[in-house]
Amino acid sequence: MGLVTSISSKARILVVDDEPGMQQYLRTVLEAGSYEVFTVPSGLEALARVTEDPLPDVVLLDVLMPNMDGLRTLEKLRETRPGLKVVMLSCSTDPRNVVQAIRSGATDYLTKPFQISELEAVLRHSLASHAVSSGADGEATKVEIEDIGGDQFFVAASPAMRKIRAQVDQVANFNVPVLILGESGTGKEVVARLVHKRSARADRPFMKVNCAALPADLLESELFGYEPGAFTGANRAKPGKFELCDTGTFLLDEIGELPAALQAKLLHVIQDQEFSRLGSRSTIKVDVRVLAATNVDIQEAIAAKRFREDLFYRLNTFTIQIPPLRERREEIPLLLSQFMARFALRYARAPLPLSPGLVDACVRYSWPGNLRELENFVKRYLILADESLVRTEMQEKVNGLGPAPEAPAAKDPPPTAGGLKSLVRNVKDLAEIEAISRALEETRWNRKKAARLLEISYKALLYKIRQYGIEK
Repeated sequence: MGLVTSISSKARILVVDDEPGMQQYLRTVLEAGSYEVFTVPSGLEALARVTEDPLPDVVLLDVLMPNMDGLRTLEKLRETRPGLKVVMLSCSTDPRNVVQAIRSGATDYLTKPFQISELEAVLRHSLASHAVSSGADGEATKVEIEDIGGDQFFVAASPAMRKIRAQVDQVANFNVPVLILGESGTGKEVVARLVHKRSARADRPFMKVNCAALPADLLESELFGYEPGAFTGANRAKPGKFELCDTGTFLLDEIGELPAALQAKLLHVIQDQEFSRLGSRSTIKVDVRVLAATNVDIQEAIAAKRFREDLFYRLNTFTIQIPPLRERREEIPLLLSQFMARFALRYARAPLPLSPGLVDACVRYSWPGNLRELENFVKRYLILADESLVRTEMQEKVNGLGPAPEAPAAKDPPPTAGGLKSLVRNVKDLAEIEAISRALEETRWNRKKAARLLEISYKALLYKIRQYGIEK
């Protein structure tokens, strides 16, 4: 089993650390996992806190503190609350400290700096018997956060994502292809990595290739490799990703963009688990589990003859459909906290507060870019460190507004005005103005019909009408 945080919103953690930065960091990480967090800066205050209700379920206790150190505090805590679970935190790797802590009754010991996944594993062990909370409807509600490596994590707080988690557990150990569908940025690769992690191949390679990122000839050599002389510049043999991924899991990202010429060869590999390098007559046998992901409407691509129907049926043994973020808004606060904690750690910055007003604006925004857009929002907030600015920007997005742009030029600018980027931007603006004006005229300024005609949202159309100052 992986390192999953499956916890109650009432599970309480007491953080005892004299460093304010570490207190804030742990608060951010733990609150992202739906824990209730209390912090105190000293052992004496920790002893006073455990005499009050509500009692913490776990204490995270720093070893090196002034006055009363962590080991002495641990002894006193065990005298006061014998059944209390205490995890020691220390920058020291001295085994004598570890032995003394365990002998004194510590549940576990973490060495700073530690990974979030290590903290999650320790808390999972400490809270293994902790009951999940009850929601308003009386049914158990739980949050699952699982680190899957590569600084990626899977969150299941909504019914839709808990269903996907169950689907992953159901299919992970069956050696069949899985087709993962969803809009761009919804986390298709995360789900693919979770399938791999939950499978019997978890300790074997996980590789991916973006089928939309390379032209057909380069993609073929990337997938299947080549022999010397296969094409100009092929001076030595090179194994392809399928060969390197033998016994592992291979993700074909953006499979809907796979060139038609390669679809037949891929079908053969999936069916027979064998292929030939470019320029070779011999075949190579492999044992590779294929996962595929796309944001393309596959049925439409099949109807348009852009995607082979037989390849679709081969990949479609099991399908996982990931909902967009706007359909699982209850996860947005949790995702904001997770991204904040992780990016703050990555960039060596103190986590910034996520006020109720900012979180509310984020929950109400539709996030067309899904998780990728949310990640970038948190990074931007960390860089700017100005909550009022990012909150105003988010409110403008929610209201269908944006920063006031410059009025478009009345006529085409000279080719050199502002350089090539400026020229391209102005040409794009003029083309949008013309298309929107025509659609509005054709629909007699029925903006909802015009939005459908332009295949954009009603809010996006209102924004562009304001942006370009288009008048009836």
